Amino acid sequence: MDKIIIGTRGSKLALWQAYWIKDQLKAQGVGSEIKTIETKGDKILDTTIAKIGSKGVFTEEIEDQLKEGTIDIAVHSAKDLQSSLPEGFEIIAFTSRELTPDVLISHKKIDVNQPLLVGTSSTRRIAFLNQMYPHFSHTSVRGNLQTRIRKMEEGACDALLLAYAGVHRMGYNDKIVHTFDDADWISPVGQGSVAIEVYASLSKEKREMVRNACNDTNTELCLLAERAYLKELEGGCSIPVFARAAMDQNIITLEGGVVSLDGEERVDYAIQGAPSLAAELGKKMAEVVMSSGGKEILEEIKRSINN
Repeated sequence: MDKIIIGTRGSKLALWQAYWIKDQLKAQGVGSEIKTIETKGDKILDTTIAKIGSKGVFTEEIEDQLKEGTIDIAVHSAKDLQSSLPEGFEIIAFTSRELTPDVLISHKKIDVNQPLLVGTSSTRRIAFLNQMYPHFSHTSVRGNLQTRIRKMEEGACDALLLAYAGVHRMGYNDKIVHTFDDADWISPVGQGSVAIEVYASLSKEKREMVRNACNDTNTELCLLAERAYLKELEGGCSIPVFARAAMDQNIITLEGGVVSLDGEERVDYAIQGAPSLAAELGKKMAEVVMSSGGKEILEEIKRSINN
């Protein structure tokens, strides 16, 4: 059988994920090779993600090659995938999830009770900072993780606000100076998992091989709930919506909501149900959040981003 061609972005973190998938395939006797692809989000580093546009910023060019058949599978951070995939595309595997919290990393000693300049371009993180850490200020620091760390050390900011998963995978645990309490500081949809995307033309044999080697069923069910929520809100990575699902004793608990950019308004909701109802849980939570003030918050956010 031909090797499976894995498409990925070229950052060290993206390549770590691609090589990790390559190892999972190899453990099942499946050969593969890796092809790096530059995306819009990699090329435009002087503009925030929200201003570039949230849909497909890190995936569009990779999806073009999936459709053309020059790669068989695409490896993404699940949190980077838009809530609605283009026609013909689907996710066939979600890997076992890393811990989901956000963390601060820094090259110096940090006191979170004192004013700090924090590097982040995430609207969700900015909104949470405004709500829970109003004494912090923020600045956009774009680029791959190594580039952002260099910019921080050169004085662009005091600390970087990042996902624990990426920091851990790159071996920077020693730079973590604060871990945010995920009881209130809830992660974005998909954080901590690696997703594998394919196009409709991929053979059934290859699909099954990839899925058998890489998919974690519990993570998949949790992310189906989270992504259904995000899809109903028509959200992407430029919108400060958040959701986290967890499985315990065959019950999914999904919690999430939306927060205004200034942190002044926030709507939260939690719902439980059977794993077979994962997508329905996400839709139901979206309905409640939207009818409880979330719709107005989102409309105001979209107006401010577009101005």
